[in-house]
Amino acid sequence: MDLVPPISDYPSPTAARVRMSVPGYDVMFGKLSLRGLFDDYFMQRGGIDTRFVLKAKEDPRLQLAATISTSGDMEAQFRWHRDLDNPHTFVDLTASASEPMLRLRSCAYYPKYGIGAFGTFPFLMTNRVRSEDYGVMGLRYGSKNLSIGASFLPFALSGEVPYSAWLVGRRGSLSAGVQYKPLSGSKHHVPFTDPMNWNCAISYGMGSDSPLSPSLNFALELVRNTQLVASFYRNHVVGSMEGNTEYDFISPTNSIDLGLELAKRLDRDKPAENANDLSFQIAACWKPNEHVLVKGKAGLSKSSFAMVLNHPIMTFLTFNVAVERDHKQGTASYGFGFCFKDI
Repeated sequence: MDLVPPISDYPSPTAARVRMSVPGYDVMFGKLSLRGLFDDYFMQRGGIDTRFVLKAKEDPRLQLAATISTSGDMEAQFRWHRDLDNPHTFVDLTASASEPMLRLRSCAYYPKYGIGAFGTFPFLMTNRVRSEDYGVMGLRYGSKNLSIGASFLPFALSGEVPYSAWLVGRRGSLSAGVQYKPLSGSKHHVPFTDPMNWNCAISYGMGSDSPLSPSLNFALELVRNTQLVASFYRNHVVGSMEGNTEYDFISPTNSIDLGLELAKRLDRDKPAENANDLSFQIAACWKPNEHVLVKGKAGLSKSSFAMVLNHPIMTFLTFNVAVERDHKQGTASYGFGFCFKDI
């Protein structure tokens, strides 16, 4: 039995809590773990971000989160989920000052039957140029070895039904899946036969019963028949074996995450002056204890470093600092963040 120290409530678990409102293809094949490794805490650059997470003691199912940045960006979100053991049935309402709109997102998921429904609806938008600006709805079914679903546009134009669909299966440590997602504005008369509207992936993962959080994962994905993406993710927990009268367990001392991603464009008819044929990034994260997190990321053009500190006494306070170096421009940018949670 592994007892891994819980990570900070912000921002990593957010993606996991709302995963039932997005296609299953987008969070499998190690994508959920890799996105957290490559993106979390590297966003606060060139200013100071402050985030407040308020929870009602009388009803912990309610949560209000607000983010304020010195760059002028402000966002507030109200969230309610049905019960503490099933956060995938929820409703949240998000308001943003940078993008003047109000977004309602809802998801209902029943683990006993593996079925769910979800929807996202933007309000107060002044310029609706795409069909998805009027909302997206979807249905899904999921089990331990299968995820299938489709999303639709309530106000779709001709040829836009469905908006997307996916099928992912797993057998043992091997997972494979396909996703149909037409390009926005595509006018292909037979969109299902256009390879540009399809993605497919295969992965080998081990160390976990869930394909969403493997401790070791290799993945290969073909994106719209124009890009091949290879990725690797490894989570290693260092601990000592302990025990009690009931069972033995691992008492963790620290954990290490490592990930890399290599993307190569395959379309040979692309203009030669476009130099973005190959992209590569590697990231590592070390958590020596439940109060400190250190991350680093390096790519062909940029490198980043981040440190997160959770106050050991005032546990509601988390501080993080991020540094990014642009190798092409020879410049560096800095950012700071504060998070006050459960206050």
